[in-house]
Amino acid sequence: MNDRRSQDRLDVSLDAVWDGHGNRPARITDLSEGGCFVDTSGEALIGERLTFRVEVPGGNSLELTGEVAHHMPPVGFGLRFIELSDEQREQLLSFLDYLKGPHDPIAATLR
Repeated sequence: MNDRRSQDRLDVSLDAVWDGHGNRPARITDLSEGGCFVDTSGEALIGERLTFRVEVPGGNSLELTGEVAHHMPPVGFGLRFIELSDEQREQLLSFLDYLKGPHDPIAATLR
């Protein structure tokens, strides 16, 4: 399989909720500046645009929008971030920097 990602991915385990015909619970298991993998039993179509909220340490959350790049039923789907505001991108980059730091309680590892 050809890995076309241009950003480093972090292995994570973050609670999330996405907007697929109502709020659906999920877990983000892979995160980068360009997208993430959403571990969920919910169905999504390739090309579908979704908004989701990721719970991050400290009681905060990130709200991001993406397009389904690939779907692996019943495991989940890969999401490519689109139309992020400057503020959303800045929050995402700050969170990724936090995860890469030595104080990371989630023990994310760069792959």
